Amino acid sequence: MNWDLATILVLLIFISGLIWLYDKILLAPKRAIAKANLSANISEEEGEPSIADSIRIPLVVDLARSFLPVFLGVLVLRSFLVEPFKIPSGSMMPTLLIGDFILVNKFSYGIRLPVLNTKVVDIGEPERGDVVVFRYPEDPSIPFIKRVIGLPGDHIAYHNINKTIYINGEPIPQEYYGIYQGVGSGSNMTGAEQRAEQLPNVKHSILVLPNRISRAPYTELVVPDKQYFVLGDNRDNSRDSRFWGTVPEENLIGKAFLIWMNWDSANDGISWQRLGNSIE
Repeated sequence: MNWDLATILVLLIFISGLIWLYDKILLAPKRAIAKANLSANISEEEGEPSIADSIRIPLVVDLARSFLPVFLGVLVLRSFLVEPFKIPSGSMMPTLLIGDFILVNKFSYGIRLPVLNTKVVDIGEPERGDVVVFRYPEDPSIPFIKRVIGLPGDHIAYHNINKTIYINGEPIPQEYYGIYQGVGSGSNMTGAEQRAEQLPNVKHSILVLPNRISRAPYTELVVPDKQYFVLGDNRDNSRDSRFWGTVPEENLIGKAFLIWMNWDSANDGISWQRLGNSIE
């Protein structure tokens, strides 16, 4: 079992629910009787606990009752609607920078049960060009973010010499944009070529290092059924499907759609111009 936030929330909800149920069945009736006695001005016997104390709600019960709806709300929000993530690396530059805080649509590809990750409502499937968050196939406790390039059944080939993707034998067009100027923690990519890549559904920017040749083992394959071939936009600084294979459908978390914050200590803190930018 992965001890992620969803698992912790489910456990907290279970414990809080048990405390609430125990209070509802056993403690609350006793408090009601004590309150009725207090209202009837029944005198207290010497050495007996105070009636006022007996009608007081125990602290642990009060906390459980207060936090149970909060835990439920957070679980529903992050499991079925949106979930925040922080970008820790430069593998998706220039689309996403180190320090970007993003929001991920959790129902784009279907509604899944928390913890079990079992799909219960099928809403849609990833499209070519989507920026997706998924559980890293080699360690599902780690979330990864990449761009969907290959769909089930596609023949994918990545040519290291010209840095071009071929989908079912057709090259994906690229347009030279110029030399990239990195900022903050991504300044090490200054000097890379910035290109525009035209996928069927979206035009987006990529970075390439023309003189770097990747030794990745999966540069040509047919995408298996219910799996996806994904690449980082920073093509020569990304460990993606070229290195560890395709992403199973059950590993998908959601579609990234918004940058709501950027904090990069190497770039003087908040980058205000990135706040509220959509992710294409």
